[in-house]
Amino acid sequence: MNRKEMLDKLRSDSKTYDFIVIGGGATGIGVALEASARGYSVVLLEKSDFTKSTSSKSTKLVHGGVRYLAQGDVGLVREAVVERGLLTQNAPHLVKDLSFVIPTHGLFDEVQYTVGLTLYDLLAGKLSLGRSKRISKAKTLKRISTINPDKISAGVVYHDGQFDDTRLAINTLQSAAEMGAIVINYCSVVGILKDENGKSCGVKFIDEEENKGYEIKGKQIVNATGVFADDVLKMDSPHAQKTIAPSQGVHLVLDKSFLPGTDAIMIPKTDDGRVLFLVPWHDKVVVGTTDTPIEKESLEPVALEEEINFILDTASRYLTKAPKRSDVLSVFAGLRPLAAPSGEGKKTKEISRSHKIFESESGLLTMVGGKWTTYRKMGEDLVDKAERNHGWAHIPTKTTHLRIHGYKENVNLEDPLYFYGSDEDAIIGLSKVNGYSKTLSESLKVLEAQVVWAVRNEMARSVEDFLARRTRCQLLDAKESIRMAPKVAEIMAEELGKDADWQTKQVADYIEVTSNYIL
Repeated sequence: MNRKEMLDKLRSDSKTYDFIVIGGGATGIGVALEASARGYSVVLLEKSDFTKSTSSKSTKLVHGGVRYLAQGDVGLVREAVVERGLLTQNAPHLVKDLSFVIPTHGLFDEVQYTVGLTLYDLLAGKLSLGRSKRISKAKTLKRISTINPDKISAGVVYHDGQFDDTRLAINTLQSAAEMGAIVINYCSVVGILKDENGKSCGVKFIDEEENKGYEIKGKQIVNATGVFADDVLKMDSPHAQKTIAPSQGVHLVLDKSFLPGTDAIMIPKTDDGRVLFLVPWHDKVVVGTTDTPIEKESLEPVALEEEINFILDTASRYLTKAPKRSDVLSVFAGLRPLAAPSGEGKKTKEISRSHKIFESESGLLTMVGGKWTTYRKMGEDLVDKAERNHGWAHIPTKTTHLRIHGYKENVNLEDPLYFYGSDEDAIIGLSKVNGYSKTLSESLKVLEAQVVWAVRNEMARSVEDFLARRTRCQLLDAKESIRMAPKVAEIMAEELGKDADWQTKQVADYIEVTSNYIL
C-alpha cells in the first residue's frame, strides 16, 4: 500500500466510484473488503490513521460475547461465534484460540457457567474452538498459579479467540487494495456532495498532509466513522438525530508475571455488572474493561482515575500478587460507538452491541454498533443493503472464506515477528539491507527493518502510526516506546524525505500523546 500512488490514482481518475467509505476503523475496513471482493470500485478515506480511534483499543478478543448470552441475545452470539470461527480460518497468523478460566464460587456458579458455556459452544457448531468444562479447584490453581485460592471453589474452562486488532486492520486493507480498493489515511471528509434531487453523490475531502482539497463522485456513500458518526450525519443534514451513545472502555497492561500461564481469566460479575478479562497478549497481560458513558467523543480518550482504580481493585481481589499503579506498563482508553438507546435510562452495558444500518434521506448509509469480531458480516450486510437500494444485481459475498493478506498457518507465537504472517520473510530480508538489522528495543523485540517496512508497505506516516499501531509498543510499554521514538523518527524521516524539524516535532507529538498512557 503506497499512499502517494493511491492519491495519484484518485486525482487522475474522474470516474464515479461504486462505494465511498468514510472511516478507516473496523466497520469501514469490513465494508471496503466486502465491496472490493464483489468487484465494486471502492475508495476508503480516514481522517487520521487507520484504527486510530476505537478500533485499536479493543480488549484484543474475537468473541461471541458470553455476557450477551446471559442477556438472552442468542442471535447476536450465534452470529459472532460463527464469525469468530471464520476469522481463525481466514487470518490464522493473527487470530488464535485462547482458553479462559472462570473462577467459580460454589456449586450454583459451577452449574450455571458450565450449562451456559455448553450452549455457547453449541451455537458455534462446527466452528467451535473447543469444549467448555468444569475443572477442580486444584486444577484451576495449577493452571492459574496467581489466582487467590480463598476466592474460588473450582473453575470452568471455555474457549474464545484472541487477535491483534490493528494488525488485522492493516492486513485487511492490504487485501482490499489487492482487489482494487483505494484506501488512504490522513484524508478528512469535510462535505457531502448532492445531486439536483438532494441525493448524496460524492464527497469533498482534504488531504491533511498537503492541505489540499478534492472532490470525488460515488454512487453509495458510507458513514463508517464509529463514535464520530453523528458529525457526518450533521454534514449530510443539519437536523440529523443523534444516533451514538459513546461509552468508554479502559484497559491496563501489566507484566506477564501477573498471569504467567497461557490461560486467560474471565471474572463474570464485577461491581459495575460488567465482566473483567485478564488476557495474555504479546508477552504481557491486558486487564479490562470498564464501561463509562462519555459526553464527548475524542480521538485520544483518556482513562479516568475511577476506571483505573476499579480495574486495579477488582484484579487485586482475585490475584495473589495484587497489581499496583507502579506495575502498570500502559493504560489505554477506547470509545465504543453504541447505538443510542431508544428508551431512556438504559445502562450502556444493556445497549445492544448488534450493528445497525441507518439510511438518510440523501441515501447515505450509516453503520453503528457492532464489534471487531463481526466486522466481515457488517460489511456483508451493508453491501447487501446498498445493492437493494440501488437496484443492482445481487452479487453473493466472497469474503466468507477469503484469506486475509499475510495468511500463514501454524505461526510460532514465540517468534517476535509472527504477526506479519507470510510477510515475515520479506522483513527479515529487508533487515539484511543497509544495516536495518539493529534492534530498536530489546524488551519489545522490534527491529529497525520493521519501521522501513511499515513506511513502504503499510502506509505508516508518523512515529505514532508505527509505535502505536503498526507495532503495539505504545500499548505494551508506553515508557519504552517513548525511548524508541527518536530512532523511529530518524528512520522514517529518511524514508519519507523529511528534515530534522519534522523529526523533532514527531518525537514531541508522540511524547505528548503517549504521556496519557503512563500512570
